[in-house]
Amino acid sequence: MVTESVTSDEKRKGLSKMESYLLSYLAENRKNIFTLSDVVAVLDCTYENAKVIVGRLAKKKWIVRIIKGKYLIVPLTAGIKGEYTEHEFIIATLFEPCYIAYWTALNYYGFTEQVPNKIFAATMKRVRDREILGMKFKFVHISEKKFFGFNEILISNVRIKMSDKEKTIVDCLDKPRYCGGVEEITKAIFFAKDEIDFGKLASYIIKMGNNTAIKRLGFILDLLGMNMDSKNLEGKISNSYSILDPTKRKTGKYDPKWKLLLNVSEEELKW
Repeated sequence: MVTESVTSDEKRKGLSKMESYLLSYLAENRKNIFTLSDVVAVLDCTYENAKVIVGRLAKKKWIVRIIKGKYLIVPLTAGIKGEYTEHEFIIATLFEPCYIAYWTALNYYGFTEQVPNKIFAATMKRVRDREILGMKFKFVHISEKKFFGFNEILISNVRIKMSDKEKTIVDCLDKPRYCGGVEEITKAIFFAKDEIDFGKLASYIIKMGNNTAIKRLGFILDLLGMNMDSKNLEGKISNSYSILDPTKRKTGKYDPKWKLLLNVSEEELKW
């Protein structure tokens, strides 16, 4: 959760009665993230007046502009529940169309022991990385062809798109640098082996259209003794060699079956 330690007295300084009413009303109605149209509706004011009010609140550091036209209430004591936070997944998916993915999704499903220091999201838009209330967000641009394989999860009554278990693995194989490299992917597949559908996994990775990702998956499955699952991928790869882990130096031995330069030793990958 995105949090900030601020006392009630500190937060109440400088607020007019109208501003206090606006923020309390929005928070009590689970509108921690709001738009100018919300301000107009709550205060029955003009759009121009709403812009002035929002600008004043931002200057006083009571709200943060997340993206154009959308604002986040900085932790505020609101109503009898005193809610202080907004979930970082909710903030990330404001930059739609996108879904939570890569290292963040691996951690969500329990397929890694590592806790990423930023939130990873896949998006068809080009969105710059940013930091909001101390939380870092990494937005990975993908093509429309790769924008599939996600489910909706419910957080604070908000529907959030999250890559499903199989697509999480496939996305990581497609772009290993956003999950800690092939060692982390191998570990994830080992931990996930009883929870994922390997037929769906093969179908997804072929649909992605990344030949190198197919090679990586086939090699890892063989390495983990899942040879029956890797058979669906044989004959789907090109004859040119690809690199196993693009986050490592390009040195090592070659694997003739999966046409990979093994720049990570099998000993480092085995589980």
